[in-house]
Amino acid sequence: MFAVNFNKIAMPIFYGKAALMTFLKSIENRNTTIGFVPTMGALHQGHLSLMQQSLNDNQKTVVSIFVNPTQFNNPEDLSKYPRTLEADTKKIADLNLDIIIYAPSVDDIYEGNVNSDSFNFDGLENQMEGKFRPGHFDGVGTIVKRLFEIVTPTNAYFGEKDFQQLQIVKKMTQKNHLPVNIIGCPIYREKNGLAMSSRNERLTPEQRNTASIIYKTLNNTSTLFQTKSAEEVTLWVNDVFKNHPTFELEYFQIAEEDTLLPCIEKSVNKKYRAFIAVFVNNIRLIDTISLK
Repeated sequence: MFAVNFNKIAMPIFYGKAALMTFLKSIENRNTTIGFVPTMGALHQGHLSLMQQSLNDNQKTVVSIFVNPTQFNNPEDLSKYPRTLEADTKKIADLNLDIIIYAPSVDDIYEGNVNSDSFNFDGLENQMEGKFRPGHFDGVGTIVKRLFEIVTPTNAYFGEKDFQQLQIVKKMTQKNHLPVNIIGCPIYREKNGLAMSSRNERLTPEQRNTASIIYKTLNNTSTLFQTKSAEEVTLWVNDVFKNHPTFELEYFQIAEEDTLLPCIEKSVNKKYRAFIAVFVNNIRLIDTISLK
């Protein structure tokens, strides 16, 4: 453990899992609950809202800051992903000085073997993100499982922007019999509706402003889905983005919340969500909305 001092604010940060595990064991007792927020850094208000929820629910909160190489199928995306540990630590300190930070190296996590484990997520991994990012969810499952084994949290917090990832983590936790309660938290949005994401930092101010069309389109799909089929709504969304050459629509899909299978015919007994992935100048943005 090292004490990081930015602007005279001292805060402990762990760079190695052995030291973190020893420290957590030293503060553990029968009644201690540990909340955990795994992040890849470049923190924004959405991350901080997850931390605040953990602080509200638990005696101790751990935040990991680690850009996980095994969940990137695009090397350029990995190399350009923002790494802002000093700024991240300041934001966490401003929120609460008692938050425990774990900022490991790749070697500390993978011990010289930077490969994903193989997982069976009962088909959840084959939809949407899984189709366009081969191996992504094996990488997600690998890092989340390892972090859970290191931190041994009571509760872990994930944003609903990555709703497919949330379902994947729930499935991985269930199938591996891990004693962690997975809690999904609402999407935190910018003033124009754009879902907060670390990748937003790579957008120009103009791109960030025009990217509001993503959330506006999702809101309109919620209205259209009341009277139109999933296929009709999908065709409409494709037309919307054809008329906006700044954007490249990778996919839009209406799917069942539980199985993530595409909606073929609506059923009053099922919950549905709309999922979207859009490129803006090679910067990939995703979003989702519940369809009532």
